[in-house]
Amino acid sequence: MTLLADPPTTVPQATVARKPQSISDLPVQRAEAPATAAQARARYFNTGNAFNQPAVPVPDQSFTDEPAQALNPASPTGLIACDRSRELGTAYQATTPLVLARYAKIRAGESLRTEFVASGVVVYVIVGSGNSTCGTEPVSWQAGDVFVLPGNVEHRHNATAVNAVLWIVTNEPQLAFEHLRGPAEGDAPTELVHFPAEEIEHQVKRLYDVGRGTDIAGSALIFSSTRQEASRNVLPTLMVAMNSLPPGGAQRPHRHNSVAVSLVIAGEQCHSMVDGRRKDWSQWATTVTPPTGAHSHVNGGEKWARFLIIQDGGLYSYTRALGFEFADA
Repeated sequence: MTLLADPPTTVPQATVARKPQSISDLPVQRAEAPATAAQARARYFNTGNAFNQPAVPVPDQSFTDEPAQALNPASPTGLIACDRSRELGTAYQATTPLVLARYAKIRAGESLRTEFVASGVVVYVIVGSGNSTCGTEPVSWQAGDVFVLPGNVEHRHNATAVNAVLWIVTNEPQLAFEHLRGPAEGDAPTELVHFPAEEIEHQVKRLYDVGRGTDIAGSALIFSSTRQEASRNVLPTLMVAMNSLPPGGAQRPHRHNSVAVSLVIAGEQCHSMVDGRRKDWSQWATTVTPPTGAHSHVNGGEKWARFLIIQDGGLYSYTRALGFEFADA
């Protein structure tokens, strides 16, 4: 007769659920006995597993292939996105969590139709000339101009006798994050606003004629409009500034909670320092300065440096959380 072995007194290790040592070990919790479909949809986290979640940092990098493609004479009319959605883990195109930058190529005599789900659209003319229409209001532009368009409506951009390249920045990721469709026609927080290159140069010169103290980070020209004058931005969440550095100049190291997305317009032997790492400039590159990173800009050449900066600083200013401070204090 074969004797049966006594049943095991312990459960195999693979089937033992590890007892949580902390609330941070708990998985998402569900209702124990939901009485309705609405109760069944509820999920419960806690301060250990939901507060201050780790996230992929905003990449500190420069986009150089995209402008090279846009400026290539053989490239067709179209949009080229500075997209880091894979790195950021978003289901939509994004350069940073709240901002998307693109290059728009428009071949001579052709037009480009755009309609962005955004509060507004910021445009810098890299090369060429042409015109854009927004509803019934047109704007004629040339190299060096900046203009702002309301979002969520159709725009048509037309190049004249030469190829044109535009740098276009929107807050599409901000709206996509909350699955918003953008403002209704006529309700955008901006109208068409035009900043001609000649006037920009005049206003920048005025800054240097007046001068500034060391308590100011730089001599940047901030763009705004009648509708956004109170916020001193061009859009409620986006700040646009033309920054400059004289030959041999350097901007004092500083940090802030907003992301900076910059277009390098001019400058030789220029670079940025971000958290101790050097980042050399390349003309027409889009560069990203991550939030909270200590950064400065250096012009080691013999010509003036120019770069257009777009920050999501309006969001942080409104919530009283911009966090600006000098990093060498």
